[in-house]
Amino acid sequence: MTAVALCGAMALSACGGGGSKGSTDKSKVEVFSWWTGPGEADGLAAMKADFEKNNPGTQFVNAAIAGGSGTQAKAVLASRLQNRKPPDSFQGHAGAELQDYIKAGQIEPLNSFYDENGMTKVYPKQLLDQISYNGKIYSVPVNIHRSNMLWYNPAVLKEAGIAGPPKTVAEFIADLKQVQGKTKKVPLSLGAQWTADHLLESVLLGDLGTDGYNALWKPGADWSGAQMTKAITDYAEIVKYTSVEAASTDWQGAAKAVVDGKAAFNIMGDWAYGYFTGDAPNGLSKKLGTDFNYAPSPGTDGTYMWLSDAFTLPKGAPHRAGALAWLKEAGSKQGQDLFNPKKGSVPARTDGDKSLYTGYLAYAFAQWNNPSTKLAGSMWHGVVANNKWHTDIDTAVGLFLQSKDAGKLQKALADAAKNDAQ
Repeated sequence: MTAVALCGAMALSACGGGGSKGSTDKSKVEVFSWWTGPGEADGLAAMKADFEKNNPGTQFVNAAIAGGSGTQAKAVLASRLQNRKPPDSFQGHAGAELQDYIKAGQIEPLNSFYDENGMTKVYPKQLLDQISYNGKIYSVPVNIHRSNMLWYNPAVLKEAGIAGPPKTVAEFIADLKQVQGKTKKVPLSLGAQWTADHLLESVLLGDLGTDGYNALWKPGADWSGAQMTKAITDYAEIVKYTSVEAASTDWQGAAKAVVDGKAAFNIMGDWAYGYFTGDAPNGLSKKLGTDFNYAPSPGTDGTYMWLSDAFTLPKGAPHRAGALAWLKEAGSKQGQDLFNPKKGSVPARTDGDKSLYTGYLAYAFAQWNNPSTKLAGSMWHGVVANNKWHTDIDTAVGLFLQSKDAGKLQKALADAAKNDAQ
């Protein structure tokens, strides 16, 4: 459904415009995030400076907490929300990950905010549809990352006699077998268990297609049918060609194996590009086209499996006016163009300045803004599965990595869908 204002004649205070004690307080804004690493911290600092320029007299309080994927930050945030001491705005992954906050009544809808700031016209309709819950929008996406990317080493492919990256899942399986048979390199590098979940969503998209994949996350979806059986069987076959030490290596180690010439392929989000090309000590200073190259994960060309960092308006925000001013910054063209080139992502808006995005980011920018590009939400990165469903899928994948039983994996995934679908 379209993301239009649902407030109508309702009081503005009920739709995110003010009303509670402190709602007009713009003296400061406490922004809670996990942006503390290289790139993202620099991007946040750039947005902070622009925010302060546009909002003189408003103190920006950076309440960022370090920790990969926000694990530590989310635990602290949960405690604050339970104790009714929310920050003025907090970061989350746009989509189903926010449903727990929504159902608990901890964040407010932002439909009127979108309309007042003309944002429904500059965010893709597909994106707004996928981040809406019961017709309401609860977050402001700042950036877009792409999950379904295949990174490969050109020299290893040449050694194996492979002309280029595989375009289908069937070609991918054949290439993995060829790398194993003709080289001493790892066909496909994996890292910690979550990277196997990440791989699964790309294989599902590649085999089921965009519509089939998106249908999985709707009530009554068929996780037990023949198409799913084929996709799970292909996934099980692909896992046979992954690195043995996968369980003890995080995504950086798995990605590094490709640019170091120890592995042929790695399927990882496009944050890997920033890691490959970034300067030491946090980056690898590798060269695109020489040390590595990229393509959409097999079978997914034309589809952008997306994930996004977004900001919310908590109920009871002590400096509500400050929070709304921050959300305006986060949703603005200027704010997103300041943040994303440093983060290694592209703007969620469609009107960003393309001259600021180079290398892989130029490709990503063009793909995101191409009207013919289809969108699919990342399962692992919070878009389409709520937190419980996400956990149940991870448990099923973990058991599969031990048993390698594709049938049991499909049954576990089907059970998870029945138990957790909304």
